[in-house]
Amino acid sequence: MLRRSALALLAGIGLLAGGSAWAARDASRGELRSQSAFRVCADPDNLPFSNKKGEGFENRIAELFAGELGLPVEYTWHPQTLGFIRNTLRAYKCDVVMGVSANYELVQNTRSYYRSVYVLVYRAADRARFGSLDSPLVSVARIGVVANTPPAALLRRRGLITNLRSYDLVVDTRIEHPARLAVEDVAAGRTDMALLWGPIAAYWAARSEVPLEWVPLSSRGQAGPPMAFRISMGVRFGETEWRDTLNRMIRKLRPEIESILREYHVPLLDQRGRLKYPPPWLAASTDRSELFGADGYRIAEYRASIPSPPENVEPVDTETLRALLDRGEVVAVDVLPAARKPAERDPDKLWIEPRRRTLPGAVWLPNVGRGVLPPETRAYFVRALRKITGGDLGRPVAFFCKRDCWMSWNAARRARRELGYRRVLWYPDGTDGWQEAGLPLAEVRPFEVE
Repeated sequence: MLRRSALALLAGIGLLAGGSAWAARDASRGELRSQSAFRVCADPDNLPFSNKKGEGFENRIAELFAGELGLPVEYTWHPQTLGFIRNTLRAYKCDVVMGVSANYELVQNTRSYYRSVYVLVYRAADRARFGSLDSPLVSVARIGVVANTPPAALLRRRGLITNLRSYDLVVDTRIEHPARLAVEDVAAGRTDMALLWGPIAAYWAARSEVPLEWVPLSSRGQAGPPMAFRISMGVRFGETEWRDTLNRMIRKLRPEIESILREYHVPLLDQRGRLKYPPPWLAASTDRSELFGADGYRIAEYRASIPSPPENVEPVDTETLRALLDRGEVVAVDVLPAARKPAERDPDKLWIEPRRRTLPGAVWLPNVGRGVLPPETRAYFVRALRKITGGDLGRPVAFFCKRDCWMSWNAARRARRELGYRRVLWYPDGTDGWQEAGLPLAEVRPFEVE
């Protein structure tokens, strides 16, 4: 179940009426946020998001932002049910809702600060029986789902309505916690599986005395609502300066935000919709031989989370790399792949040379980060590095691509391990992190070696 403050977007329960009209009225009032406190609209009893004791991850993120602003946190508490936005943010009692679905129409959204997914929760002992909706036993499984959420539509399309135990969507959290109850019912054996919003399911599953596991739900190739959603913060319409301030902090504090979310077991998705940090039961199921060659280079699924840098390679963050580039102390190498002109292509047909927007001053060596390099690509890599470093094996070289890009990891490892470069750096955030820091990109063509 997703945040109740985003129900209109995800469940279609009719909370959108009048949103645009209010936005127009509000714009005339200017920016009325407090200058003396970081004022948060929050639910007083809605873990893992927030509670009055400050135990939720949104409490922790609010404290992080308040510290960045040098202000105390001040809460307006209200159950996240019908009227939440009207009685808090719209009433000017607080200035930000910490977690709403991106593009939620009752607020002005900031940029997203995480992306998560609905999951299927089951008892670890029943993994073979109820660990998938494709299991032969799913037709007789007792399935818990929160009414009017995306998984409910998924189950309807699969003809599993008669199997359901339904939990209320809109409740007063001072009295009821349906998603938590759904997890407890799985643990107690009252149901066999539950389809729930990932941050809630994973949090309570991790606290269950009965071992529980979960797997992400996918809507790929299926009709109906998506299972993954980006989460942002919500502010009043018209307060663009306040929104931009929050956006800057989201960019700057993204590593700290992600660290907090990981503490709470939030299933985090990368840009391709894959889990950034698979839980042990999912990570263990991946056959390493399918992902890595015998020599240790990644050979498949190049866009995935990377747990650590290559051996003897130094990771760098955005500010460190920017400072090194400003001082001219490093050569930056972008290894994002690019299509090459096919040898058999008709020479009379137009061929548009690929271009790339990358870090200013960086050189682009496309395709050199693959796990297996054809001889001509390896020769290109060797000659290009020799040229841009002047043949100095001690010259610092920083490799990058995009975030979660194993090609940059491969290239850095190869330069250090095989080509003899002694000071190899690796920028894991790549052009994604550079842009999130508000830094410009420059257009380049593939580097040519004469």
